[in-house]
Amino acid sequence: MLEKIDPHPERKWEDLEVGEESRSSPLTITEQDMLDFAHRYDPQYFHSDQEAAKDSLFGELVASGLHTAALWRVMDHEVNGNIDWVCGVQWDEVRWRHAVRAGDTLVACSRVLSKRLSASRPRIGLANLEHWVENQHGTVVFSFISTALVYRRAV
Repeated sequence: MLEKIDPHPERKWEDLEVGEESRSSPLTITEQDMLDFAHRYDPQYFHSDQEAAKDSLFGELVASGLHTAALWRVMDHEVNGNIDWVCGVQWDEVRWRHAVRAGDTLVACSRVLSKRLSASRPRIGLANLEHWVENQHGTVVFSFISTALVYRRAV
């Protein structure tokens, strides 16, 4: 069950510090989680069929990249859900670096790379963050750079 997100988070654009990092609690993915997601959203055989996946490049069932991104979203809310986001507007340098397998334990990490004021919206700032997901071995399995709009304090 997902936690309800605070509709009025306290951290504003001004509170973000370039270089600050966050790290979520670990989340272990099960084979059933992978199969449920795959059957609903990404039914490629190496995501949805244990037997057929044995003949794939991976040699076994692996999580959909979209599933990995969705898991990142859940974990990221744990550590960055207190920021008053307007919305994300861009992802760059998106990479699925290593397959995620049943039993892997994942952690979402982020770092604030830069921030600037919006030229057209005085109540908004922009923030660029580096995001990555590591497995239990410290291997980065998913990464990207995001650009997001963040509410400012009353100006």
